[in-house]
Amino acid sequence: MDRNKVVKEVRDWIIALGVAIIAALLIRTFLFAPVLVDGQSMMPTLHDQNRMIVNKIGYIVGEPKRGDIVVFHATQDRDYIKRVIGLPGDTIEYKDDVLFINGKEVKEPYLDKYKSQIDEGTLTDNFSLEALHGMKKIPKGEYWLMGDNRRFSQDSRHLGPIKRDKILGKTSLVFWPLNEFRIAD
Repeated sequence: MDRNKVVKEVRDWIIALGVAIIAALLIRTFLFAPVLVDGQSMMPTLHDQNRMIVNKIGYIVGEPKRGDIVVFHATQDRDYIKRVIGLPGDTIEYKDDVLFINGKEVKEPYLDKYKSQIDEGTLTDNFSLEALHGMKKIPKGEYWLMGDNRRFSQDSRHLGPIKRDKILGKTSLVFWPLNEFRIAD
């Protein structure tokens, strides 16, 4: 084989590999990324060790909506997966396992199955935004996030409202394990 052809072939492979690596990094950084559910705070909606895809681009053109399942930076080296409950400007209160936003009852159908499995007590303890964090409303640019497994979730009740710039993106596609492949809502 001609030496020039070999050099050209190697160079072409290196360029193709470099383009593929750069494209993968750009996609993972700005568009989509895999995430691992670590713990049981989103049970029964999500299970420990589920693998999901985070859609990062959706919130570049829009804002989080009530009910979205999102990934956010909880600490410098740890991301959490929780559900958006309250939006900027909302008041939040729980009474007798019922969510009230701005004084109006809000249904949470994603909790119905879990509530029916509880032997005694409530899934979510009574609280108000003011009693927990001394604020009447969720501040502008911040969101109230909670896990579906309210008894065992480290969420806005403990962390306070989450700043918008800490939210990485929305997640709903469970891709692993394969027998649990689905859209979570």
